[in-house]
Amino acid sequence: MAAVWQQVLAVDARYNAYRTPTFPQFRTQYIRRRSQLLRENAKAGHPPALRRQYLRLRGQLLGQRYGPLSEPGSARAYSNSIVRSSRTTLDRMEDFEDDPRALGARGHRRSVSRGSYQLQAQMNRAVYEDRPPGSVVPTSAAEASRAMAGDTSLSENYAFAGMYHVFDQHVDEAVPRVRFANDDRHRLACCSLDGSISLCQLVPAPPTVLRVLRGHTRGVSDFAWSLSNDILVSTSLDGTMRIWASEDGRCIREIPDSDGAELLCCTFQPVNNNLTVVGNAKHNVHVMNISTGKKVKGGSSKLTGRVLALSFDAPGRLLWAGDDRGSVFSFLFDMATGKLTKAKRLVVHEGSPVTSISARSWVSREARDPSLLINACLNKLLLYRVVDNEGTLQLKRSFPIEQSSHPVRSIFCPLMSFRQGACVVTGSEDMCVHFFDVERAAKAAVNKLQGHSAPVLDVSFNCDESLLASSDANGMVIVWRREQK
Repeated sequence: MAAVWQQVLAVDARYNAYRTPTFPQFRTQYIRRRSQLLRENAKAGHPPALRRQYLRLRGQLLGQRYGPLSEPGSARAYSNSIVRSSRTTLDRMEDFEDDPRALGARGHRRSVSRGSYQLQAQMNRAVYEDRPPGSVVPTSAAEASRAMAGDTSLSENYAFAGMYHVFDQHVDEAVPRVRFANDDRHRLACCSLDGSISLCQLVPAPPTVLRVLRGHTRGVSDFAWSLSNDILVSTSLDGTMRIWASEDGRCIREIPDSDGAELLCCTFQPVNNNLTVVGNAKHNVHVMNISTGKKVKGGSSKLTGRVLALSFDAPGRLLWAGDDRGSVFSFLFDMATGKLTKAKRLVVHEGSPVTSISARSWVSREARDPSLLINACLNKLLLYRVVDNEGTLQLKRSFPIEQSSHPVRSIFCPLMSFRQGACVVTGSEDMCVHFFDVERAAKAAVNKLQGHSAPVLDVSFNCDESLLASSDANGMVIVWRREQK
């Protein structure tokens, strides 16, 4: 029955912009209270027909009061990256062998070389062909996921009980990026086209905005947490990258773009956080040393269009970059020098902006399956398999969403699936958050969250998937709470 009350909430949210237009705080309080009341009412066990009748009457009354709903207004014209660059706990576990020999003399894990993607793809096929139907291949990382997520099915694990909190400090300006801190349950940050970045704390209750980072003179297009969460880097349409101390919010360094162009995306190199990659509106990718504020020698390359999305693989040896002309380029990254070598190019769809790239080495515990998740304004979410060491991509499957013009982002869920199935989450222009099981052949949709009143631009899970944050083109950030079983 949860689907009906979420539809009621979605109708209320879409009309919410018409209520007290000069008092956005009231609108936030209203929609939070409606969420609470509808959630409580859903437990009463009313007949489905009665619930659907209430939904129909509610929509009619709101339509009479405020007029017919208009189409979702487009966000301001801007381009930015959509990439989940911070590495989750389980992603970093992939860099080490499970064998005890991977431990050093003092018990510390030492890095080991990884097999080729091509060999791994062959191994994956062998695993899938040889195993009995319904069986899985257990891994230590999957067992760690199971301990965090509990003994629930995939659908149960992604059932959400409603809104935990609504942040509206950036109301009326799009929030293109929202991110939980690495390995953190309760620290959240989001950037806005109003030129600021908010750092938020979800516990102790009530959730609060700890500080707002101000300094950019135009909209902030992207930001990233460092691995230890002590530093944030941000890129802006004002043509600068800024480095911030998360502890006190001070700006450590401001670095102007060497091309004098708008900066549209950024990501940390996952192993060496002294290096950050940025993409700009003059089609260039640059590797920056944030300690010196200078470009790395040999760390620049040109794409066919404005660089909107960046993502490293887990060990940081492969970088993918997407542009607004529909191409995705792979680069070999020299770990010692930071030099970029262009390797492969894939035209996803000529002229369709690639707005999000997210890389993952493990999709589920069935087998290693290096994959890339891509949004490209095609009304589809695309899943690609990485087939070799140069980042060559092969389309695996697609999922229906609404995206034709907005910079929508998607992510892999951070916990590895411990049963059959693996989940991804994406925003959408239909103002919903969509969950898909990438390994389910039919009816891949697992869940849909409704409550935004504008296109959903970004989504982010905390480390144990107990909370999900989503942001939209009207500046609303909703934190959703996973249903407790």
